[in-house]
Amino acid sequence: MRTNRQIILKSTPRGVPTPDNFTVRSAPLPEPGANSVLCRTRYLSLDPYMRSQIAGRHLSGTVTAGDVMRGETVSEVVHSNAASFPPGQLVRCMGGWQEYSVHGAGDLDAVQATVDPPSYALSVLGMTGLTAYAGMIWQAGVRAGDCVVIPAVTGGVGSIAAQLCALRGARVIGIAGSAEKCRHAVESLGVTACIERRSEDVDTRLGELCPDGIDVYFDLVGGPTLHAACRRLAHYGRVVLGGLMAEYNRDDRSPGPAPGLLIAKRAIVSGLVVYDYEDRRDEYKLECLPLLAKGKLHQREDVTDGLENAPAAFQRLMSGQSFGKVIVRL
Repeated sequence: MRTNRQIILKSTPRGVPTPDNFTVRSAPLPEPGANSVLCRTRYLSLDPYMRSQIAGRHLSGTVTAGDVMRGETVSEVVHSNAASFPPGQLVRCMGGWQEYSVHGAGDLDAVQATVDPPSYALSVLGMTGLTAYAGMIWQAGVRAGDCVVIPAVTGGVGSIAAQLCALRGARVIGIAGSAEKCRHAVESLGVTACIERRSEDVDTRLGELCPDGIDVYFDLVGGPTLHAACRRLAHYGRVVLGGLMAEYNRDDRSPGPAPGLLIAKRAIVSGLVVYDYEDRRDEYKLECLPLLAKGKLHQREDVTDGLENAPAAFQRLMSGQSFGKVIVRL
């Protein structure tokens, strides 16, 4: 009899999660009901927001000890009671950190056979890419000549955002955590220059690289980098708040930038919640697919094999050691 291996949150981490905070559990194989399907996970997306779910601070809900970790997956339909999703069909769904999951037909999105690798449905064609596009194009309205600053520029969201901005003629300044990542940003992502945050003073370098100020800052990290960027804004600069990577592992929250900085620059500050743009996902795909086909847009993926290795991959992600969009391949 087949069973369903699941990764369970064993204990709430203090600081960066470690594999000791998780455990593997075998559960009975779920049974699909009417108009539902049984799916087997092929690829699992690991994302920083999961740490916020564990901390009970994410709008998508809370994961507590004993719960299966949540997450978006590319899964294969193995048993179907829904005519629109036959066995063998790859789908994008919220399968979680487990081998099998059951979903209603209305909760599935078919992955086209032309998507290669299929994991792109979780990265450049998935929530990652949609976040980057919604933040930079729909909210910030990046245009030619803008000076755009993107931290975590080689991560899943940051790398797509950098390419989209460069394709529109913006001058992109990246921030990353190693010399290797900075080289990748300049050589592969269209970034003009990249600040190595561990060895360089970010505030000083922003002043040197953005002498006329920052037109658009895509905040994916929060913390001191957000403060530094707000000090360097151009007049009428746009700040899109999209993530808090520097704070997810902390119990407290750092205070925001001084309001006077934003008032003096007549800044426009907006919060980005990607779920607000779910109904525009097809619009994004129509824009993105031709760029992928022409090689003008690409996604580096940091792939780990084996569900049992997901906790270690998550630890690397949350400690800044991953490189690209983090994926677990089952």
